[in-house]
Amino acid sequence: MLTDPLTVAASSPTPALSLSVVSFDGMGSTRKDVANGYVLKMSHSTNAKSGERHYMQMQATVTAVDPLTGGNSLQTGSVSISSSFPTFGFDQAHKDALVKALTDALGVVTNTKFNSFQS
Repeated sequence: MLTDPLTVAASSPTPALSLSVVSFDGMGSTRKDVANGYVLKMSHSTNAKSGERHYMQMQATVTAVDPLTGGNSLQTGSVSISSSFPTFGFDQAHKDALVKALTDALGVVTNTKFNSFQS
């Protein structure tokens, strides 16, 4: 299991996060940074036929003014990454390289371009 709390350094414009475990079932966990409104969810599964799957999702919740009613409401955004691998053919180095290739590609594409419908 990862450390508790899981500390993520500040990286503009994201604040430093201290994500504490609120639930853990052995194959995944949910962690919250209450002060900043962030939630990190992780899950893992294996299947003899389809292989293994790993999933991680970060959510942020903000209070926003509804432009139609003028009232405040909670709004949640999320970003996720998942990996799926067959039961054979990929060793740990291959798995790590594929995930790293995706995160490296995001660095080239940039978050702004990705979130601005560029592909």
